[in-house]
Amino acid sequence: MVTTPTLLGLLVVVLLAFAAFGAWYARGRIETVEDYITARNSTGGGTLTATIVASSMGAWILFSPAEAGAAFGGITAVAGYAAGSALALGAFAVVGPRIRTLLPEGHSLTEYAYARYGPIMYGYVLLVSVAYMFVFLAAEFTGIASALSLVAGVPGWQTAAVVGVTVLAYTGYGGLRASMVTDTVQTVLILPLLIVSVIVTLLALGGTDAAHATVVESAPELLAVGSPSGLEFGAYVVVAIVGAEMLNQAWWQRVYAASDEGTLRRSFLVAAVAVVPMVFLAGIFGPVAVGLGLVEAPADASVAFFLVVTEVLPDPAVVAVAVLAVLLVVSSADTLFNAIASVVTVDLPRVTDLSDDGLTTAARAVTVVVAAAATVVGAQGYSVLTLFLLADLLAAATFLPLLYGLYSPRAWSGGVTAASAAGLLVGLAFFPPARGALPPSALPAASYFVSFVGAAAVSAGLAVLTARLGNRRYDLDRLSREAEGLDDTVTDGGERP
Repeated sequence: MVTTPTLLGLLVVVLLAFAAFGAWYARGRIETVEDYITARNSTGGGTLTATIVASSMGAWILFSPAEAGAAFGGITAVAGYAAGSALALGAFAVVGPRIRTLLPEGHSLTEYAYARYGPIMYGYVLLVSVAYMFVFLAAEFTGIASALSLVAGVPGWQTAAVVGVTVLAYTGYGGLRASMVTDTVQTVLILPLLIVSVIVTLLALGGTDAAHATVVESAPELLAVGSPSGLEFGAYVVVAIVGAEMLNQAWWQRVYAASDEGTLRRSFLVAAVAVVPMVFLAGIFGPVAVGLGLVEAPADASVAFFLVVTEVLPDPAVVAVAVLAVLLVVSSADTLFNAIASVVTVDLPRVTDLSDDGLTTAARAVTVVVAAAATVVGAQGYSVLTLFLLADLLAAATFLPLLYGLYSPRAWSGGVTAASAAGLLVGLAFFPPARGALPPSALPAASYFVSFVGAAAVSAGLAVLTARLGNRRYDLDRLSREAEGLDDTVTDGGERP
């Protein structure tokens, strides 16, 4: 049995090593707020690909795909999760160059929303994007707290606090540059650890044939390719993940950090290909856990991967998997800390006259607040996949109207805001977890499929319809004049020309 002091001690050492490395690398490189949140045009293909892979492989990869496989449709659901994860990254290979072309000096999606649509849509997107990233972060902390509680009885608040504080230390100091350089190291460690963990666990089960036989004997429906429940899950999870990632500020930061558009396209496409086998390999442990009889309650599905690992592996191997899980949390947590801080910091010059140093301090203060709040939520033990789905729904109703303005000069603020709000209302009306907050008699039959597909379809349809009815024209070339470097903005006293 792995003891709490042993595991916590090892994790503290690993995390402090990353904190020291990130802070050391960033030392002397953060001269302006632009350096802190953007690292514009500074990142080559290798580092950019590594940071995208590491940031996309949060701890969710050990929790959500396996939970989908155990409780939402078996192997078909896992395949849908892998497809959605890949399409989300691949979409930035198309949208990213468009963003850089129209807003070459931009920083964030909220900045784009303000420039393109004005204050009302901007406020809505700010609320939705920050809420999405915060819930994503809380889900990561929830997952790792649940895993370490299972592995070694570590109290959830201790896990969340140790991870939150150490990641905050180097992210708050070094910003995006520290996040990206540690992502590179994490990728080098995560990929081999994930592959070895999967292979060793399958061997301990007796090989793939034995694992397959176990599932066939106990739950053959989970291996049915094309099962209705799996196809339904796959369809709505694609919409959920693609929509969510389009509103993830972390990717907008990396769009601008790329050294050029060719590097941007290649890096996102390579990461999209790389994430598919990783999601699929982690996801198959959901059906395996069910086959072994380890999923005895709905909450067990969230930690299906770890239920299998702790069942068949010796303690040293379990500790190695726990370290892998923490590295995965770190790789996404530092990204999200910095992403949320950058969204807020970009918007401060509109309402304050802070100096460059003041903006950097504000960015670090926001990071501290976010870390503390996510640590508290992460210690509560909610369902990881449910938290992710809630975050995804917020984005699914917003991303198509928001991005529509990158391509159509006819899109306008009132139309896209109404379209997004209507889509979100439709999504919430069918969202199963909403049953606990809203009167059941006032709601239609719950369905994740209708919730996500309906939210995206209604918002997209209304955005196009209002654009045609509104008969308005916006010069897309104006966007390049609406967003400017933060250093220039601060020099001008916080006012945009």
